[in-house]
Amino acid sequence: MNIKKAFITTLGTAAILGAGIFAGTTSANADVRVTVKSGDTVAKIANQYNSSISAIEQANNLKNVNLIYVGESLEIPNATSASTTTTSATTTPSQSTTQTTNNTNYTANTANTNTNTYSNQASTSTGTTSNASTASTSTSGSSSSAKAWIANKESGGSYTATNGNYYGKYQLSKSYLNGDYSAANQEKVANSYVASRYGSWSAAKSFWQANGWY
Repeated sequence: MNIKKAFITTLGTAAILGAGIFAGTTSANADVRVTVKSGDTVAKIANQYNSSISAIEQANNLKNVNLIYVGESLEIPNATSASTTTTSATTTPSQSTTQTTNNTNYTANTANTNTNTYSNQASTSTGTTSNASTASTSTSGSSSSAKAWIANKESGGSYTATNGNYYGKYQLSKSYLNGDYSAANQEKVANSYVASRYGSWSAAKSFWQANGWY
């Protein structure tokens, strides 16, 4: 395709997008003058006005019948019919509106999906935390129960109970207490002793039940 003609045709197409174009109305059997529009060819114009390519070529001294320009004025000899051409305005705005609406709906749906996802994640996280907390509370309760059980077996729960070299609520060796027989130190030393030797008060209780001491 001739590059110059393609460029001119493109410009004509761009002009059409803004509004419709109207061709003039002619009377029969008269020489008329028309303005070339985007997409026009000599053959198309000849057919439209019941003329011929050669007649238009001769009347306008065209050097190349295949090369005419948008906006060029051509004389059409012996035109025998009238023609009015209307090009509708583009519907691109409506399409854009539809596209915008679709994008808005997509964004809204995406937001809802994300909200539901975050909500589900939050619920799962809360449930996991709750379960962990419950398990921890249960373990802590079991450990406390085992600790109280051992204290009762060893001293009846008395911080001043004495049995030879063993002293206090948990009957710890006096060397462990290092001369500090306070209740706070007894609790601290007992917890440290059980953690290092058995890992937990529940394990210490199981050992006591099997051996009669811990």
